[in-house]
Amino acid sequence: MTHSTDATLVRTVRDSAHPIGGASTDYDPLLDLIGDARFVLLGEASHGTHDFYDQRAQITKRLIEEKGFTAVAVEADWPDAYRVNRYVRGTTDDAGSEEALSGFKRFPTWMWRNADVLDFVGWLREHNDAAGAAAKVGFYGLDLYSLHASIEAVLAYLRKVDPEAARRALYRYSCFDHFGEDTQAYGYAASFGLAESCEDEVLGQLIELRQRAAAYTKRDGRVGDDEFFFAEQNARLVKNAEQYYRSMFRGRVESWNRRDTHMAETLDALAAHLGSRGPKAKIVVWEHNSHLGDALRPRVSAGRIHHPSRDRHRGIELGWAGGAQARPPRSPGQLRSAIP
Repeated sequence: MTHSTDATLVRTVRDSAHPIGGASTDYDPLLDLIGDARFVLLGEASHGTHDFYDQRAQITKRLIEEKGFTAVAVEADWPDAYRVNRYVRGTTDDAGSEEALSGFKRFPTWMWRNADVLDFVGWLREHNDAAGAAAKVGFYGLDLYSLHASIEAVLAYLRKVDPEAARRALYRYSCFDHFGEDTQAYGYAASFGLAESCEDEVLGQLIELRQRAAAYTKRDGRVGDDEFFFAEQNARLVKNAEQYYRSMFRGRVESWNRRDTHMAETLDALAAHLGSRGPKAKIVVWEHNSHLGDALRPRVSAGRIHHPSRDRHRGIELGWAGGAQARPPRSPGQLRSAIP
């Protein structure tokens, strides 16, 4: 880049920049830009960076309070995030935000078990405690790395509502037992013909669960509907994760696309579920910029997939040269510099 080009770029950025100084009105222009969008995609240039997490939380709070957003969907595993969802809605025995976040045990735990997320979850619980049942805001995960945790969630649900169906599910999911918790070993063996794939079993389980939806959900009304949705999404996750781990050994592009397609499908399913009992859902999405941006072909991104003309959306990517890492919940207050 020449000196004149650099100067032009700097001048353009300076003229367009809006200063952020900690005032309550800092993000007024951004909220004006968002307008009546139903989906706001808030990115991050790096996982675990305090600056991104903190500012994203501040924007999200305003979207909830001023524009009536009803859910936060994040780049996290479905069952772990749903535990947080139960806590912020007041339907769990977890004593506090830290306990509610303790389900995040898979590396990198610091991505969600940090002080910034802890503070936001605490704020969301307080917000919901003061809101009516229909106005409570949920917290959900979009990712698919929880194959075994999702299997356990499906089995736990079926053991409560249909023990015989739980036994059938256990038999189907035992297809993975030979590989223990090593999902990549399963993907390798199934991809290269060293073991039979579990594709038919996981698809069959999802189909059976969906066929019994009416019988399961009518038992406990709205609670039953929510719990069935939780179980169904776990069963769908298992199906997609099984495909994802096999695709890992056929090329990075295919596995990337399967993962982002799953996240987009989960977002669509969540919007439909939340909108089935009232006004259309309004959802804030927290993910890395690479999942929300208009990624170059042949890769796709959840953000680009979720661009149907019927839905109004805004995508905001957060990024700058430096920052600080988000703190673990009980760590000292001193923050270390993050790698630019």
